[in-house]
Amino acid sequence: MKAIAVANQKGGVGKTTTSVNLAACLAAMGRSILLVDLDPQGNATMSSGVDKHEVEYSSYDLLVEGTPLNQVAVEAGGNGYAIVPANRDLTAAEVELLDVSDREKRLKDALATGFRYDFVIIDCPPSLSMLTVNALVAANSVLITMQCEYFALEGLSALLNTIRRVADTVNPDLKIEGILRTMYDPRNSLTGEVSAQLHKHFENLVYRTVIPRNIRLAEAPSHGQPALFYDRYSTGARAYSALAGEFIKRQ
Repeated sequence: MKAIAVANQKGGVGKTTTSVNLAACLAAMGRSILLVDLDPQGNATMSSGVDKHEVEYSSYDLLVEGTPLNQVAVEAGGNGYAIVPANRDLTAAEVELLDVSDREKRLKDALATGFRYDFVIIDCPPSLSMLTVNALVAANSVLITMQCEYFALEGLSALLNTIRRVADTVNPDLKIEGILRTMYDPRNSLTGEVSAQLHKHFENLVYRTVIPRNIRLAEAPSHGQPALFYDRYSTGARAYSALAGEFIKRQ
């Protein structure tokens, strides 16, 4: 089992879209996938066809109550993967974990029984919180999603510092899985400039695949489906299929 945290402390950069669609595309390639929703907004849960208001257990129960993984994980509709759902209960986890010993290792310990999955994809909240730290401690690697915009490199620097601190203290094996450019618009000159900077500083870590702005990709979550099932011929679905192929080749 390999765990990948999809992270960026900035919101609106495609973390959840990437988590859901990569999970679906890897599952379609025959891999056994668990998606862990660690965002109290529960967007990955709803995008996977699971009603966050109706679930019996959530990632809150996994982290705080110690409910076993096999009780919390549910099938993600007919989308081919399993999911640990999230809802607003998770907002309380930040405070309640403060009084728990080894609080940064709660997710790692919970996932220790997840050996039947090939990959665990963790959708992180848009902050460098205790939930994100739990994801980074549990993960083998971090997939960073980012838009090619003015402040993106500054935010990337902050995230890399956090990853470095986690690696230096509690998870020495943590590495960067790759950097994914999302909402990509090649007509924008800034996109080219930021891409050039990424290639200069990070070379092989930058995925060749880019995720374009795509209406079908934006519509899919409201139907509780990854783009692969909502419209498999859309440019967004094809891009995530290409990403899954590139991801597997790197393993």
